[in-house]
Amino acid sequence: MAGAGRYIAAMKIFHSYSDLSACVGQEVAVTEWLTITQEQINLFAQATGDHQWIHVDPERAQAGPFGAPIAHGYLTLSLLPRFFQTGLRIEGARMGVNYGLNRVRFTAPVPVGSRLRARLTLQATEPLAPDGLQMRWLVTVERDGSGKPVCVAESITRNYGAAP
Repeated sequence: MAGAGRYIAAMKIFHSYSDLSACVGQEVAVTEWLTITQEQINLFAQATGDHQWIHVDPERAQAGPFGAPIAHGYLTLSLLPRFFQTGLRIEGARMGVNYGLNRVRFTAPVPVGSRLRARLTLQATEPLAPDGLQMRWLVTVERDGSGKPVCVAESITRNYGAAP
């Protein structure tokens, strides 16, 4: 993924659900880079109670298998809503909700200081009465400078209120 940091992301805006549905099978958006800090990791540990040393003890983690503290896998997963919010918008939608996940894999570590971004590929859509749309997304979270994604997830989202 050499040179990946030079890619300039732009939010993809859809004017209707039908515009979005026409993109099934396509990569719809690539988000901007986001840097993972030790402070984020510590706050996530505090919120979840997961204080494993590989995440929160920088000195011990330097001597560990990754040479630095790494982000929790679930911290990486928790960034999905942020990636969706910064990667695309459906005009007129009054709200969006996470409906669930079908499959999640944490395929590589995320050391402190890593820059992450997501590739959002629309896999399927399904209308929801009276004015909604369910979407199935393949989300591939990349780490700048790495040829391997750090997280791959199939995410189900729902939006309500936009024009068909």
